[in-house]
Amino acid sequence: MKAAAFQPVYTKIKALTKATCTLEASGVQYDELAWVDGRTAQVIKVDGSSVTLQVFSGTEGIGTKAKVVFSGSPPQLKLSPLLAGRYFNAFGIAIDDGSELQAEERDVKGQTVNPVRRQLPSEFLATGIAGIDLNNTLVTGQKIPFFANPDQPYNQILAEVALRADSDRIILGGMGISHDDYLMFREKFEQSGASDKIVSYINTSEDPPLERLLIPDLVCTTAEYFAYEKQEKVLVLLSDMTLYADALAIVSNKMDQIPSKDAMPGSLYSDLARIYEKAVQFQEGGSITIIAVTSLNDGDITHAIPDNTGYITEGQLYLKKDPESGLTIIDPFRSLSRLKQNVIGIKTREDHPQLMNALVRLYADAAEARSKKENGFDLNAYDLRSLKFAQAYVRDLLDVQLNIGPEEMLDRGWKLLSDHFEPFEIGIRQKFIDTYWPK
Repeated sequence: MKAAAFQPVYTKIKALTKATCTLEASGVQYDELAWVDGRTAQVIKVDGSSVTLQVFSGTEGIGTKAKVVFSGSPPQLKLSPLLAGRYFNAFGIAIDDGSELQAEERDVKGQTVNPVRRQLPSEFLATGIAGIDLNNTLVTGQKIPFFANPDQPYNQILAEVALRADSDRIILGGMGISHDDYLMFREKFEQSGASDKIVSYINTSEDPPLERLLIPDLVCTTAEYFAYEKQEKVLVLLSDMTLYADALAIVSNKMDQIPSKDAMPGSLYSDLARIYEKAVQFQEGGSITIIAVTSLNDGDITHAIPDNTGYITEGQLYLKKDPESGLTIIDPFRSLSRLKQNVIGIKTREDHPQLMNALVRLYADAAEARSKKENGFDLNAYDLRSLKFAQAYVRDLLDVQLNIGPEEMLDRGWKLLSDHFEPFEIGIRQKFIDTYWPK
């Protein structure tokens, strides 16, 4: 973005921190971009004529007489169907080998969706991952996070969701991801031939941390363009929201704001909600579904970031390493999709709800049997069958590397039941047993 013509140049900075600077200026608006000593910055506070900017690359080396020039407008983004297959940085500048886009520029922070244009989410969104589609079914227009420890392959799983999901457009926002993960995303997308429907905005761990604060707005603006104007089914993928929140905390702390829980800013809830509430099912047919990664500190879900996230979103998907097989699975006990009742057994096969419940209940029986074994108690025949069932359930259904459709998913579930249990043990209505029990 270029500065508007004849913008005044200010050279009297009255306060500096490691991330911000404050000066007297007139005619400046909140969120406006600026340049401080040639470094990109953004207005984060306007109090009369006193203006505070966050300098994305930090203020080290900037003096009180540094030149400050305002752009005259908030961040803008070029929007066009030609965005597909392209990679951009936090300022919307291409970081691939493609040519510069010729398209209309729009303000990044546009108007929020009018509630009267929203529709109750009711369309099944298949991901090809049975741990999601079977137990935690997603709905278009939903917002839901992955909760995962840092050592889990959540970005690889996010890439698989992008490639398998039943969507018209994928918008990826990477915040503080490693360069290796960035290359992994590019390689997977290009090898799959799906690049023509994916738009990516990337901030790596090598880029200034404060720049990741811009990524969600770029992603959501792009998603709204394709969902509202093109009536497309859009899936937004964000990783890692914990690193985004850490960047919020950096700015808050440097401005001497009183921190809230876990050193997070008091505005954390509203900052996260502003992003997640972009999820929507439009009456006209387009939709925005948001799946985000929130990395945990040693599984701590009481930290302010996952805690606030849980209040905003419509469920959560916990990644877990199965202790027996070492496979990564979606934990069937701690995961939840609060909107799945809108589609299971309605947009999916009629036996889906009862089969799902039976499989999870029997998996719980296996967990109890494992606890008995670990504590030295004798196991009965049912316990032994439950343990064998659990191993097969993880291997044939819960493993996130599996890519299976909804029908095969349900058929596999019935086969698992018939391999390890009798019909009277599974607690499913007789009419479904008569129809789906393997002959």
